[in-house]
This record gives sequence, structure tokens and C-alpha cells, in this order.
Amino acid sequence: MTRHLPTRTTHRRAAGILAVGLLAGLGPAGPALAAGPGTPARAPAPASASPAASASPAPDDGLALTPPMGFNNWNSTQCRAEFDEEMVKGIADIFVDKGLKDAGYEYVNLDDCWALPARDADGKLVPDPARFPGGIKAVADYVHAKGLKLGIYTSAGTKTCNDAGFPGALGHEYSDARQFADWGVDYLKYDNCNNQGVDARQRYTTMRDALKAASATTGRPIVYSICEWGENRPWEWAADVGQLWRTTGDISDNWGSMLSIMKQNLPLARYAGPGHWNDPDMLEVGNGGMTDTEYRTHFSMWSVMAAPLLIGSDLRSASDETFETLGNEEVIAVDQDPLGKQGTVLSSEDGRWVVAKELADGSRAVALFNETGSPQRIATSAKAVGLPGADAYTLRDLWRHKSYNTAGTISATVPAHGTVLVRVSADGDWAENPPAVELALGGGTLLEAGRPAALTASVTDLGRTPAKHVSVSLTGPRGWTVRATSPTRANVLATGRVLRTGWRVTAPAGTPPGSYDLTLRAGYRSPAGERAGNVLPVRTTVVVAPPSGTSELGGLPWLSATNGWGPVERDTSNGEAAAGDGTPLTIGGTVYASGLGVHADSTVEFYTGGACRTVTAQVGVDDEEGADGSVVFEIWADGTKAATTGVLTNADAAQSLSADVSGARTIRLAVTDAGDGITSDHGDWANARLTC
Repeated sequence: MTRHLPTRTTHRRAAGILAVGLLAGLGPAGPALAAGPGTPARAPAPASASPAASASPAPDDGLALTPPMGFNNWNSTQCRAEFDEEMVKGIADIFVDKGLKDAGYEYVNLDDCWALPARDADGKLVPDPARFPGGIKAVADYVHAKGLKLGIYTSAGTKTCNDAGFPGALGHEYSDARQFADWGVDYLKYDNCNNQGVDARQRYTTMRDALKAASATTGRPIVYSICEWGENRPWEWAADVGQLWRTTGDISDNWGSMLSIMKQNLPLARYAGPGHWNDPDMLEVGNGGMTDTEYRTHFSMWSVMAAPLLIGSDLRSASDETFETLGNEEVIAVDQDPLGKQGTVLSSEDGRWVVAKELADGSRAVALFNETGSPQRIATSAKAVGLPGADAYTLRDLWRHKSYNTAGTISATVPAHGTVLVRVSADGDWAENPPAVELALGGGTLLEAGRPAALTASVTDLGRTPAKHVSVSLTGPRGWTVRATSPTRANVLATGRVLRTGWRVTAPAGTPPGSYDLTLRAGYRSPAGERAGNVLPVRTTVVVAPPSGTSELGGLPWLSATNGWGPVERDTSNGEAAAGDGTPLTIGGTVYASGLGVHADSTVEFYTGGACRTVTAQVGVDDEEGADGSVVFEIWADGTKAATTGVLTNADAAQSLSADVSGARTIRLAVTDAGDGITSDHGDWANARLTC
């Protein structure tokens, strides 16, 4: 089933797939999209499938030599009435007042719904007088007066993507381009709806030529953003057409969508460069669907990928944390580095990612990204990221804004869904900085209320110089008992040496199940006496052991759940949007009363506490209309795959799946899309049961 967003014929299709890599691509553009269920889309095919070594040369127009930065209203307002002239002017004011302009944000972009549904008698576009009473030129003049630029939106079809059917530019390219230039528009986002099956290269090249003609006449260059969702592999042909091209379907404000899009965009690094950028879609930072940690990961990874940074949240109501994230100039500098390299993946084993980006000054930006739901140690080395051999290196933490020295190891224990972003250089000033220390807290982060848990903290000197007068502390929520069971101090830690401290942590009896924060801190001094330290936040979970006997998994609390579209549903299929919008679980014509409805890629994790024996379920693709993808079901026990199916489609009857999970503290139910790229992968865990 194709997902539908309010008031817009959706093309947010491939973004819901938590693809491990790029997926199978489409050929030439398909038939026009219309409201109602549509043909499932495929995400981009693997870059390795192409014999091309790199993108075509970018046009020599001097546009977008670094990834565009700015704002687009769609993610926060869509077509609601609040999207109007005053809002757009207000965003421009905020850019100036909050320092975003100084940080590099430049474009204030209008998305769909700015026009009337019909052209005038001369075939010209007409701004909606209710939304933009002064017209688009007046808005452009206001934005320009602030030292900023204005962007606008239309589609490479007969109508735009909104259900109301605003005029698209197909067949009107030269007229529309000239109107945009006359209005003072500086940026065009050109969408892909209602394209009547016209070849994508033809549609997008025609608008390129129209924009060039308008620029030649008016003297106004317009940055050209190709938004055809990666369906026709634009990274292979669009570098001489536009300055940026979407590589995926639309993003949504949730972890699964952001993660999926990141994974699809990362393998395309060789196609990006000054004037031609891979675009994994707008930022969701601040829209409320992810945690602050996840939003920092979102911003970090988009910057390492040299992605356009287009703010998608309503800055009029943004939190201080949102402004702090969006305004981090050290992270922005990674994105805007003039060398124009997109970061490349060095490793991604078990959800522990290392992505490195070469910078113009010879340094490297290194992202240590933790995809998993628990803290993970992620490590690499200066040599592995491409730096020359040296006695030591300067390591700059771009979120903590502190510099350290390292003997060569680049390592951190990264919180769940978090990213540590550093800039590492082989300069001669490393000795001016204190040694880097790595913190870790082992022993598990699942606690039963009233039962002591044994944890072990470690403080490791990664620096070339020793850490002196080292101390470590662990704190928990009010009322918790946190007690050290071994020494918390060391006079000195030389390179590679570790201070280990045991801790006994007890959540009070009666503590409600849920997430709670522990904080591990280390303090120390450099050889010169400079104070330094490190902090590791650790999210713990108070859990309840499942009852004895056989329980329906649909009725048990889960530790975590990620889903391709919408939430995981209890006892119904996945409806792709809000909780409770599914239908009865149905596989091969058989209706099941209980279970879990998911959308690939999906994971649901449960606490079993070592007391359970088996998991059983009837699994398959739901009969729901449009659910025509391929899936694989997996059961994991403490990180080990305990059972799996082959590839299942909606032509298959339900298959029995069971696993021995004896002794496991956690189990995880996973559904992948089997690598086919089809997004309508609705998997049902029917009659899913746990025996303890």
C-alpha cells in the first residue's frame, strides 16, 4: 500500500525501507501518480551495478560549489493555512536573528501549494492571493533584503504532488522558468508527480535548458534541485543537468525513515562533488518524531555525506536544542568543506558504523555511528581513515567543542542511536591538548527493579601523553543506589592503560518499567596540569520478566521497535501512518486474532530474562491491498540468529516459524524486505507466542 500524507498525493515511498544498501532501481519513469493506492516504488539500485566510475562533470556555472543550506516548509507545515507570506518572511527574520544566516543558511524555499489550481488566461502561474497577497516577487524582495535567497517548487508533470492538483511545469518549462527568474527566485525544486510517462532525462533536461535561457535573459542564475526520488539513477546522468538530485523517496520524521535514507545515500559517495550533490532529502531536526540524540545523528550524518542542509522544522516554535543542533558551525564546516568530498563507509559491522570524509586541509572528519539500541564501542585508527603516519594526532570533538591528542586510535563508546563526530589531523600541535580518554560501561543496561545489577566502568587513555589524577564517578536517578565496588581513582594512566571500576546499581523496588539515564564521568589532568574530562550518558531500561507459561507477544511490552512505515501494530496489520490504522491480520485468506503487524524493515525486541524457552508464530505477507513485496522473517536471541524463513511474498500461505531461545535475556523479531526494494512489505507475526 502506498503511504498517503494529508493533502498530498504521496511520493514518500522508498524512504520507509531500512535498506542495508541500495536497492533495485527502476527503468524509465512510470505512469503518472494519482491520489489513492499506487504502484510501489523501488529504491535506488546499488551503485556498483553501474560501470560508470563517477558522475559526469558538473556544469561550469559556479552554482552550489558547496551543498545548499536553507529552509523548506513542507516537513513542518505541508499545505496548511499557516504556510503563507508572513511565515516565509518570519523564517527569513529568524535566519538573521538566530545566527543561522551567519552559520551558512541561505535559501528560504517554498514547497507545494503556493499557487492557485489554475493558470491565468495567458498560461501563467498565479500565486495564491490568500497565502501571498503581495505575490512571490514581494516575498523575494523581502528575503533578498535580508541577504538571503528565495526558492520555489513545481513538478515535472502536468500537476504537482498535492491532491488539489496545482499546475505542474510539463509543457510550460520556458514560461515558468522565466516567471521564476522575473520574480527573483534563486532555487527551484522540481518534483516528479503526474509526469505522464515522459522520460525523466527529457523532462529534467528541458527545465535545465529553460532555466539557462531565463538566466541569460534576466541575469538571475537559479540553483536546480532535481527531485525524482532516485527512480532513474540520477547520480549517473544529472551532474550536467542540475546542482543536486534526490537519491531516495521522501523522508519522514522517525528513526526508521532517516536510517533507511542514510543507508541508501551512503554508497553514492563517488558521484558527489562541487556543483553536483547527492540529496537524501530535507532535515527533520526539531519536528518531534526523534530524540535529541537521534537528531544529532541525523545532522552529523547528513554533514558527513556532504548533503544539502535544508531545515524542515518550523523555526518559529523551535527549541533551544534544535537551534543548537542546526547551528553547530563545526559540524556545518564538515558539510561545507570546499573539497566537496562525500564521506565513505569504512565499516558497518553489526550496526557499528565508521564513515570518514576527507577535508580540504588534509584532516579527516570521522563519524562513529551506532545504529543499535544499546551503547556500542566503535573504533578505527588515523591510518585507516587515510591520515599519514605521525607520533600523535589532534582529535577535535565537534559536538563537545574540545580538542585532545590521540596516539592514533579513534574510539568511543557511542550511545544507542548516537554519533560521535570528530575531526582528526596530523598537525604539530597535538601536544598542546590533553590526552583523549574513552569511557565505557559494561555489564548490560537492562535492570529489574529491586535486583542489584553489576556493571563495570572503564577509563582508557587513548592519548600519546599520560592522563594524571584520574577519577571516575557513576550517577543515576534520584532514589537509585549506585555504589562502587572497586577503586575509582588512578594516579596516572599511560597510553593504552585502563582504570576499571566495578559498580552495583539498584533501581528501587516498584520502579515503573521504562528508560532511565545513568551518567559516567571521568576527570583527569594533562601532563601540564590542564583539567580535562569526558562524559558518557547511558540509557538503561527497567524491565519486567515475562510471566511463566505461554504469552501472546502482542500483549507483552517491548524494549524497542523500529518500523519502515508507521508504528508496529498489536493484533492488526500495519497501516503505515498512525497507531490503530491497520486491518485484521490476514495471511493467505486466513484471519488471525493476535500478533504483530509490521512494515519491513522492522525489528521488535522483548526482554526474556533468561527464563524463556521458545518463540512460535505464523508468518507471512499480509493480504492487505498493495502489500506485494517480499520479506524474510528472523528470530534473534541475544544477538544470535535463532531461526529464519526463506523469501516470502503475498502469494505464499502463512509459514510456521519457531526458535529455541533458552537462556537468552532478549529476543528480537526482525523482518527485512529481502532486498527487492519494494516498499509495500507488510509482514505479519500472527499468533506470535513466547513460552517461559
